[in-house]
Amino acid sequence: MYNETVMDHFQNPRNTGEITDADGVGKVGSAECGDIMIMYIKVKDNRLVDVKYKTFGCAAAIATGSIASEMLMGRTLEEAEKLTSEEIADALFGLPEKKLHCSLLAPDAIKAAIADYRSRSTSESFSV
Repeated sequence: MYNETVMDHFQNPRNTGEITDADGVGKVGSAECGDIMIMYIKVKDNRLVDVKYKTFGCAAAIATGSIASEMLMGRTLEEAEKLTSEEIADALFGLPEKKLHCSLLAPDAIKAAIADYRSRSTSESFSV
């Protein structure tokens, strides 16, 4: 069902875990459908210097988080926001048709994490 690249990222996921002092956190998905991804980011000079994630879901959901975390490292926030599900699926050399929806988790999670980062940055600039 899954190709060698997907299985490698599922069995040996990269950048899993949590950043305790994250600059931004994004959570997407729902327990009802069975796939949830939480993405944590550290930002320096408008670039992602650390990306970690936690995924509750199938092998494809875990693999997409793993490959996306590698793809996002070092990107500017604007570049990271442009990451697409197609780019993720291509980097994994494809996903089964019924699992393509899993490739939407990481782009949505990174957008949510960046939005969280920006909202924190805005509120911090107004604090005394």
